[in-house]
Amino acid sequence: MDKKLAYMYIVIGASFWGIIGIFVTYLYELGFTPIQVVTIRSLSASFFLVLYVIFKNRNLLKIQVSDSKYFIGTGIFSIVLFNWCFFHAIQETSISIAAILLYTAPAFVTIFSRILFKESLTPRKVSALIITFVGCSFVIGIFPNTNESISLYGLILGLGSGLFYALYSIFGKFALRKYDSLTVTVYTFVFAAIAVTPFSGIWSVLPLFLNIEVWPYILGLGFLSTMLAFMLYTKGLHTVESSRASIIATVEPVIASLLSFLVFHEKLNFWHYLGIIMVIVAVIIIQESTKKPGKKKMFSNETF
Repeated sequence: MDKKLAYMYIVIGASFWGIIGIFVTYLYELGFTPIQVVTIRSLSASFFLVLYVIFKNRNLLKIQVSDSKYFIGTGIFSIVLFNWCFFHAIQETSISIAAILLYTAPAFVTIFSRILFKESLTPRKVSALIITFVGCSFVIGIFPNTNESISLYGLILGLGSGLFYALYSIFGKFALRKYDSLTVTVYTFVFAAIAVTPFSGIWSVLPLFLNIEVWPYILGLGFLSTMLAFMLYTKGLHTVESSRASIIATVEPVIASLLSFLVFHEKLNFWHYLGIIMVIVAVIIIQESTKKPGKKKMFSNETF
């Protein structure tokens, strides 16, 4: 796959993640708890993905039992635990603090990728990481306002969300060595749904599903912000280094902030705009040129 196309897949996928706030906010207002929203996300995404693969190519559903470890990694250790930590970090601290701690994920990915995949730690990556972190701080509003306090438990939860969020890129990279990106995405959410449903208490709110207002948000959450988002991101991950993909995906909080401005009429100040520009600059920096003839071989160890 062409590198530029892979970058585009990642940016679009992350943008779909960025609009998730609309669906989640309204589901909360209709009476669902955070863990139930995670369950709805996993179950609906699994349904759409399995249905799509059955029509597209049923052979993509075939995996070896021994490879379940990859999907336990992407589905349980990443998707379920990331959401659990993130939602509880919001409750323990605030949305802004939890969000900026979540975006420590690229740093975790870069470290793991260096150790596991021998991906080079280039000046571009280090610069992009620093710019991304500061930019996200501006976008979310935690910096330069430093009046908010944080408990040790809140810090651990926030860093935990970043760590588990990062693990999707790592476990996903291993899985992509053997399986199509669509297979990886399907089983990620199947395993996540199996793991989280028994602990969700979703059966206690079954009457809520009779409300016709619920279903557009479930469709948006499961189909657009989950199925398509992860399909596109995982497709891009086939070609792009895990560390670079993770940094590019930080366009998500930028999209989320712009969406808050457009949909919920939240005002953006100078620091928000500066942060948005910094994240975009970081995405541009991380896209190293692939056109030089003598450097084609360097990608052989990055593409799975």
